[in-house]
Amino acid sequence: MNANLSIPEMKIRMLRSSIRCFGLGLLGLIPIIGLPFALAALWVGGQVREKERKLWNAAKPFRVWGVIIAAFGTVVSSIILIIAIAHVTLGAINYL
Repeated sequence: MNANLSIPEMKIRMLRSSIRCFGLGLLGLIPIIGLPFALAALWVGGQVREKERKLWNAAKPFRVWGVIIAAFGTVVSSIILIIAIAHVTLGAINYL
């Protein structure tokens, strides 16, 4: 935590970050395009979780759901990318 911030300021930042995590997680549900948003949501969620060790987070459900949704979006986008790359690769082999 930043020593220069008061406790209410730290809580406000934590609440905003939790809501940001949720929003990024929702954007992470967009296949392929949402992958960077999902990864950002996981990153922000990890940072907020560290802050929760010291302060109570009223927006914890937003962080938790943001991380869950982001993880799901990451898995789905990764599977789609793997299938697309395999399809292109195997298609190129068939033409040789």
